[in-house]
Amino acid sequence: MLWIMRFSGLFSAALVIIVLSPSLQSFPPAEAIRSSHLDAYLRFPTSDSPPHRLSFRKAPMFRNAADCAAADIDSGVCNPSLVHVAITLDFEYLRGSIAAVHSILKHSSCPESVFFHFLVSETDLETLVRSSFPELKFKVYYFDPEIVRTLISTSVRQALEQPLNYARNYLADLLEPCVRRVIYLDSDLIVVDDIAKLWRTRLGSKTIGAPQYCHANFTKYFTPAFWSDERFSGAFRGRKPCYFNTGVMVMDLERWRSVGYTEEIEKWMEIQKNDRIYELGSLPPFLLVFAGEVAPIEHRWNQHGLGGDNVRGSCRDLHPGPVSLLHWSGSGKPWFRLDSRRPCPLDTLWAPYDLYGHSR
Repeated sequence: MLWIMRFSGLFSAALVIIVLSPSLQSFPPAEAIRSSHLDAYLRFPTSDSPPHRLSFRKAPMFRNAADCAAADIDSGVCNPSLVHVAITLDFEYLRGSIAAVHSILKHSSCPESVFFHFLVSETDLETLVRSSFPELKFKVYYFDPEIVRTLISTSVRQALEQPLNYARNYLADLLEPCVRRVIYLDSDLIVVDDIAKLWRTRLGSKTIGAPQYCHANFTKYFTPAFWSDERFSGAFRGRKPCYFNTGVMVMDLERWRSVGYTEEIEKWMEIQKNDRIYELGSLPPFLLVFAGEVAPIEHRWNQHGLGGDNVRGSCRDLHPGPVSLLHWSGSGKPWFRLDSRRPCPLDTLWAPYDLYGHSR
């Protein structure tokens, strides 16, 4: 159990680093047995400058603990003993995605039993992943941006308008039918606990599970036009909706497919194009469909908001209580702030998982 209390000043940051940093704490179940500094290179083309190289180091090898189910390398994605994790992979957030994968493997008691499903809208990323994680179980799924391009409306931050943000809506269609459950994670987070604990979440009759924040002002996620029109606000009739962050979810894909939730989300996106019922990207359609019908997960599994607000990206402190996952939702990302030498105190917790070759 990892407990972090709320402090202030540099003493707080130092104490938190001691608690969580993988360089200062031993994790026997996911012990690295060897490490290499062989670099994996990827070219990033830009429209206004010549191509340049980003270098990512090769991650250590992580092995299953003795009590893990046998990891059959040829069993494929349908192996019932696997833990399934879905993450988007794109050029802008690539550094964050690689760090997220690294953190999951580092803290997992059965890292060889984790299967990653990478959602991409760009090519040539599979080679990079394989170079950094040679023995990783994963598959890359192409998400066509045109599927949602005409459904996306403007948001408070341009990054929230990227089509890949909406790929989570289509996981039930993209992933194999034998994948009945998946953990969806954003690219701007690190996991500092065993992912298998999150995997074992009991959803009961619910389709998704997530940490909920019922004290948050739920009305702010929708426009006055939404609340004043019974055709729209009536969607919450009979429910007690609470805010939840869609960057960390456990999803029952089997139930999702049977009900057809993708179509329900698309319906609200179509309404938004004509009636402007919300301002915040891909989150509100999820709230409209699921808020009040979410299986609760402990808050420790999404210490979100560490990227500050959607405009300034100011520094934030941790919420009180234990921590299993740190999430830099908001406009400030730890890799940008670290590179600019203006990091927030908690950004130093992300740094040990960074495999970017020139980051240190």
